[in-house]
Amino acid sequence: MNDHLKHLKMRDWTETRAHSSWQIFKIMAEFVEGFEALAQIGPCISVFGSARTKPGNKYYDLTVEIARSLAEEGFGIISGGGPGVMEAANKGAQMANGKSVGVNITLPHEQFYNEYIDHDKRLHFDYFFIRKVMFTKYSQGFVMMPGGFGTMDEFFEVATLIQTRKMTETPLVLVGKEYWSGLLDWIHNTMLLKESNINPEDLGLLKLFDTAEEVVEYFRVFYTTNKLRPNF
Repeated sequence: MNDHLKHLKMRDWTETRAHSSWQIFKIMAEFVEGFEALAQIGPCISVFGSARTKPGNKYYDLTVEIARSLAEEGFGIISGGGPGVMEAANKGAQMANGKSVGVNITLPHEQFYNEYIDHDKRLHFDYFFIRKVMFTKYSQGFVMMPGGFGTMDEFFEVATLIQTRKMTETPLVLVGKEYWSGLLDWIHNTMLLKESNINPEDLGLLKLFDTAEEVVEYFRVFYTTNKLRPNF
């Protein structure tokens, strides 16, 4: 590496370090705003899934039904605030006159709030990791609808927090046996049996259902013996 290149790299690195130090204040501000907003809302369920799921798709309609039923049980509904499954979750919450929360994120192709979020419950973040903390800290359960990389990220994040006991034991529900069975088979056959990378009891963290009735009944039974409280 020649001296000129060394100088350029060190200068760029120094500028990056200085910028990173100031970023801390923005990160702190996003945490404070999110905590203050969500702490006011009460027990909620977070619903995850694809932004590409269109109205009329069976999973869109099922998400509406699940969110509406959970809202009728008294839970607020938290979504990512955008289209697809997120929109369906907020729509279901509003149909039941429940609390409808959107936790949005800044993306290169801007994601707008869907129309079914309560106006005083629209939260916006620049950082994915802060957004995920908001999803997990104040949720008393997680519903995973079919989705892409983002949904997988959220699924494994929640599963890891529960497995490592960084979060209290909380319902983690996958909806759609046709969609999720292949992944669960791989977790069982490869991750557990072949490689021994998880314990057998870890599989008990995951529940797989096909209907809104099954999902709601699972939450109802779980919270007959468990307290509703923030997770960490």
